[in-house]
Amino acid sequence: MNDEIQFILDATNESMEAAIAHLIKQLANIRAGKASPSMLGSVMVDYYGTQTPLNQVANVNTPDGRTISVQPWEKSMLQEIERGIMMANLGFNPMNNGETIIINVPPLTEERRRDLAKQAKAEAEDAKVGVRNARKDANNDVKKIEDASEDVKKNAEIDVQELTDKHTKHIDEILAAKEKEIMTV
Repeated sequence: MNDEIQFILDATNESMEAAIAHLIKQLANIRAGKASPSMLGSVMVDYYGTQTPLNQVANVNTPDGRTISVQPWEKSMLQEIERGIMMANLGFNPMNNGETIIINVPPLTEERRRDLAKQAKAEAEDAKVGVRNARKDANNDVKKIEDASEDVKKNAEIDVQELTDKHTKHIDEILAAKEKEIMTV
C-alpha cells in the first residue's frame, strides 16, 4: 500500500477517534441520576478576577449517591463558588454551611430523563457528523494522490468507509449504554 494512503488512513482514524473522545467527554456531563463530580465540570469561578474551573479552586467529591460536596481551598471563595454554580444554570441549589458547599442532587423525573436522552442523542449525532466529515476529507485527499492507480484509490476509499462504519457503530454502542444509564431509575 502507498505510504501516502496509509498516512491518510491513519490521520482519518485519529480524527474519528477524537470525535468519539469528545462524545464521551460530553456524555459525562449529562447526569444520569447519580451524583458525580463531573456534573460540576463546566462550572467556572471568579478567582481574583480570572474565570477558573471549579476543580482548580476546590475539592469536589460525592459522599453518597445523591450529594456533591465542594470544599474550597480558601474559605473566602465560598460565595464565589456558590455564585459560579448558580451561574452555570445546572438546576442545582447549593447550600453553604460556612465551610463547604453541599448540593443535593434531586432524583430525575421521567420527563427530565427523556430530555437528557434526547440531549445524549444530539451529542452522538454531532460525533457521527465529525466521523462523516473525516471520511469526506479522507476521500478528497485520496482523489488528489497522483501516483496511485484507480484500483488503489478505490481500495483506499473502501478502507475509509470501513473505518467510518466501525466508528459509527462504536458511537451507537456508547449512546445505547448512556441511554440505558439515563433511563434506569
